[in-house]
Amino acid sequence: MRHIIALLLENESGALARVVGLFAQRGYNIDSLTVAATEDPTMSRLTMVTRGDDQVIEQITKQLHKLIEVVKLVDLSESAHIERELMMVKVKANGDQREEVKRTADIFRAQIIDVSPTTYTIQVVGTSEKLEAFIEALTGTQILETVRTGVSGISRGEKALAL
Repeated sequence: MRHIIALLLENESGALARVVGLFAQRGYNIDSLTVAATEDPTMSRLTMVTRGDDQVIEQITKQLHKLIEVVKLVDLSESAHIERELMMVKVKANGDQREEVKRTADIFRAQIIDVSPTTYTIQVVGTSEKLEAFIEALTGTQILETVRTGVSGISRGEKALAL
């Protein structure tokens, strides 16, 4: 099962390496990882996507809690949450293909952010499923390059990952 784990950790050198090292030592995989400073410059927020049954996720969270740099941790998948991912896709677009690619972008509420005589670069924001569906909708269009940010997530309502 897919889980989105968000944690606050001290914003110091080596903290991210220790979190990633914990996963590597235990043989767990990180599907997606995003890290950035928070409103408090001494803290960073790390959001990762991993897969595993309840026992594996429980083991991961227990091990993360043991790390000194980890201040607070929440499994966003356990409650209502919002998640988004950003993807930029560069596609070959010549002649009639240009209109078809534009229509596909409009359907997915994507934005064409760069245009050249033979290519479009398109930005898509949404759930991972939406991004995958967009890629599938481009069947028949040559994809030159794809870049994805990884999942960012936040709890709905009053619940917050804060000190």
